[in-house]
Amino acid sequence: MPMHNGWLPREGFYFDVILRLLGKTALNPALLLPIVLAAKYTKQGEDLSILHPLAFSRVKTLFYLGLARYLSGRLSDGVVNNFKADKYDWPNEIAVVTGGAGGIGGHVVKFLAEQRVKVVILDIQPMTTPLPAGCYYYKVDLTDRADVKAAAAKIRAEVGNPTIIVNNAGVARGKTIMETSERDLKFTFDVNCFAHFYTVQEFLPHMIAKDHGMIVTVASFAAWLCVPNMVDYGASKAAAMAFHEGLASELKTRYNAPRVRTVIVNQAYTKTPLFEGYNTDSAFVMPPLEPETVAEAIVRQILTGRSGQVIAPDAGHAVQGLRGMPWWWQYKLRESCEKLMTNWSGRQVIKDVEGHYEGRDGKGSTDGSTVLVGKP
Repeated sequence: MPMHNGWLPREGFYFDVILRLLGKTALNPALLLPIVLAAKYTKQGEDLSILHPLAFSRVKTLFYLGLARYLSGRLSDGVVNNFKADKYDWPNEIAVVTGGAGGIGGHVVKFLAEQRVKVVILDIQPMTTPLPAGCYYYKVDLTDRADVKAAAAKIRAEVGNPTIIVNNAGVARGKTIMETSERDLKFTFDVNCFAHFYTVQEFLPHMIAKDHGMIVTVASFAAWLCVPNMVDYGASKAAAMAFHEGLASELKTRYNAPRVRTVIVNQAYTKTPLFEGYNTDSAFVMPPLEPETVAEAIVRQILTGRSGQVIAPDAGHAVQGLRGMPWWWQYKLRESCEKLMTNWSGRQVIKDVEGHYEGRDGKGSTDGSTVLVGKP
């Protein structure tokens, strides 16, 4: 299943197509520079600029905006990568993908496998598709620190030291704050945030020692925009984003590993079983995304070998700026999203959350729980 390369996205024609076209034309300094230079250094160009001053003024404005956008992007790329280069030998890289048995994670696994990357899947549910060549599956309870630790030991012994971690696994309960039980809350944070700590604590030391590797944190638009019936989910995704930001800082200032890359993923509603029944009424601006679309964006970023951010769709950059908007606008936007989860019936991998934690100590510690690690 090769990655999509058509000029139209899988989802068809929507706002992103216009944004990308503008980026490649009206805001492309390389395209506008010859026009600006011609107006300054050629007789015909100078004459045209005098005859059409308003048009030329707009061209110059677009050129400077595009140039500022380009230079800002280059500076950001340099800063987040600590102005350090690194090389990846994909057939010799090992990627761990949590929640890789299906959904977005399953497609990440397939696309990485196509690049001959060895992929290790950590998931509590069985594979929903045949295991690709060069991939390994371990049944792991990501809410259980001891289970993750045992799986990590087996992976190092049987596959090798991972150089890429894609913390993709996610759960949602779809309840209001008052309906959310203690176990609902713990389960959501265990999978959506705490598991990121567990996998990184196991595999990051080798990356630090080699000053080589990549940690991908899959968050969500919910990290920016928390709406009714998604408060625990949004809070856990905001925590995951804070984890990414702190990790990036510590890699440089605490671990002296400036070449270990960090990637944050913020995606909109994606058509996976997790969000079955989710309502969306802005299909042109924020269309329901196919899981392959998000997975491709993640893998394309991984294949750059660079730190960065994946936002899908591109219009999500506006959502990223939500915190800077006036409160009257923020509050109204969140209230207008109250219908998003009214018909939600997303799949629950663990239906009996209370039973899932039964037998663990009264403080909710996972260290003494049973290890459920399958053979690869």
